[in-house]
Amino acid sequence: MTTLEVTQSKIYDRVVLGQRLTMWRFQNKKVVFTNGCFDILHRGHIEYLSKARDLGDILVIGLNTDASVKRIKGANRPVQDETSRAMVLASLRFVEAVVLFDEDTPFDLINFIKPDVLVKGGDYTESSIIGAEVVKANGGEVVTIPLVEGYSTTGILNVKF
Repeated sequence: MTTLEVTQSKIYDRVVLGQRLTMWRFQNKKVVFTNGCFDILHRGHIEYLSKARDLGDILVIGLNTDASVKRIKGANRPVQDETSRAMVLASLRFVEAVVLFDEDTPFDLINFIKPDVLVKGGDYTESSIIGAEVVKANGGEVVTIPLVEGYSTTGILNVKF
């Protein structure tokens, strides 16, 4: 398999992801989940995602579709299309799976995956994290990771040259 094929093979639909989750759980792997738009991948994202992966064995990323990004961020976003964003995330060696979701929140996806660990950035409180109650009810944990100061997609897009 080529490197490109390996990268593409880490982008799943929900059906195939469900099959992989069954296999990973059979192997006693700890599944970590996070989600976001990941429009322009930057240092803050890399540090956040690598720290999230360190919390378990398998990192699954729920990626907002283009339509959901537009609803959340506005008409000028995303900068990169969902296929490009998924490929960039899947190319990271510490990411095992990327799955797109079109809903405004990842609640249904989190309920489907039932991760062992749900991770969000430090700008969230546990009470504001969508799906936290589902994860905790299934014996999982909810973790926030501090943001890397000075790194955000919005900040990058707002730089005036």
